Amino acid sequence: MNKRDFQLNPFFKKFNNYINKIDYSLRRELELYAWSEFYIPLKYACDGGKRIRPFILTLCAESLNNGNLDSLNSRVIDNIFTVSTAIELLHTESTIHDDIIDSDNIRRGMPSFHVKYGYNASILTADFILGIILNIGAKIDNSQVTKELSNAAIKMSEGEMLEIRLVKNNNLSKNDYIKVIENKTASLFEASAKIGAILGNGNYQQIEALANYGRLIGIAYQIHDDLIDYNNEQRLFNILVKQNDKDNKFVKIMENTYLNYSYLARKELDFINDNRSKKILEELTNLESIV
Repeated sequence: MNKRDFQLNPFFKKFNNYINKIDYSLRRELELYAWSEFYIPLKYACDGGKRIRPFILTLCAESLNNGNLDSLNSRVIDNIFTVSTAIELLHTESTIHDDIIDSDNIRRGMPSFHVKYGYNASILTADFILGIILNIGAKIDNSQVTKELSNAAIKMSEGEMLEIRLVKNNNLSKNDYIKVIENKTASLFEASAKIGAILGNGNYQQIEALANYGRLIGIAYQIHDDLIDYNNEQRLFNILVKQNDKDNKFVKIMENTYLNYSYLARKELDFINDNRSKKILEELTNLESIV
């Protein structure tokens, strides 16, 4: 989704106040590095995007506080938006690498990062982003949150490596595919939701329920995304369809699979008291609304 398409998306127009706060926090963090040669490339890398992961983080924190953050002290609120920046930066770092590995030359309607700045600058910028994320972890001084960011980064790398190996496999299974996206994509959704619950002072049951929500909606999100354009991409999902769709039923099976993961994600919210933010989290499980 390019910037214009995002601005016209009814769902995100409805919640533009959240996106504006997240974008403000992201700009504020990047401006700390205005002295660096990486500053302009970083702004380019972060431009556009749905901000769905930091959005989930914020909503999860709110959902445990009667649908708003007013009951939390100002430092905690600031930490929520600062960590949402780290989440978005970790996603951005992964997209820089993904586009190189997948030879994708367009992202969000613009030239991919490596096309605009070259391969060497792409590698170094991704490294620089990880440095920023480490700095954010030090600033908020919360070992639980830092651990979740680290776990997500590790799982995302594992998922990418597994995908590279499986692309060469002539006997790819549905379980293989789910394992890849559970690590590569869903781990950051899970971290977003879990960190939001931690910073929102959730109890153990609430934190685990929202972490499960993030993981499940992350899997559903990636399956749904892959279903939209699988005929035009030589990706893991495309390979999976070619190997299994002998009777034209496999795509339908995967459509039902994504709907099932969406349903399971929504069920995890039964552990959260009803409020406006919970309702939005439920709305997010309707992935048709956010593409």
